[in-house]
Amino acid sequence: MKRILVFAAHPDDDIIGCGGSLAKHVKLGNRVSVCYMTSGEAGSLDYSKAELARIREEEARNAAQVIGFQDLTYLRKPDGHLEYDQCSLKKLVELIRKKQPNIIYVHHPSDGHPDHRATFQLVNESLGRASVPLFQEYRGTPWSAETVLAYEVWTPLSDFEYVEDISEFIDKKVAALRKHESQIKLNPYDEAFKGLARYRGTMTGKGKYCEVFKVIKISKLS
Repeated sequence: MKRILVFAAHPDDDIIGCGGSLAKHVKLGNRVSVCYMTSGEAGSLDYSKAELARIREEEARNAAQVIGFQDLTYLRKPDGHLEYDQCSLKKLVELIRKKQPNIIYVHHPSDGHPDHRATFQLVNESLGRASVPLFQEYRGTPWSAETVLAYEVWTPLSDFEYVEDISEFIDKKVAALRKHESQIKLNPYDEAFKGLARYRGTMTGKGKYCEVFKVIKISKLS
């Protein structure tokens, strides 16, 4: 069994970026955990921030159940104003040490959304700090993930090194995306990201539906 840890700026980013791969991990018996940096409370004008945060956290739980995992962490940083700061860095370092993941998924560094880029910056720095026996302010035993893969959400990757065939799991991915009802009603991105997966499959020749990733660090994925 491998331990998988996903970092997502908002609820739904995990399913958009690597939901099919997560469903495959679940089928293989791997343990999946997800950390949401914000609760997505800026994602609609139809609700107060507090109400939308509650709704979107519940939607994330419902989506996770479709894929088959339930270990979720909400850091509740301000949506739309995520920053590289020492408090967030400490939480991520300690989470990596606690979960001891073999594989980490995170937003790619050139994503057009500032929260997505900030998430990558925080995670990238946390990887190094979590792995060394330094920094007395961080709790936990040092840990180094074997593999780190960066996924696409807001901005499609122009260059990628790893392709995952998710053809068997595309229906689960789309069903999970549709649990994010507060967002789907604003923009039917379930259809858009199914189309992107089909495009990735066609253009890479690796399967009917695929997810692609930028490799930040890699050892062995199987």
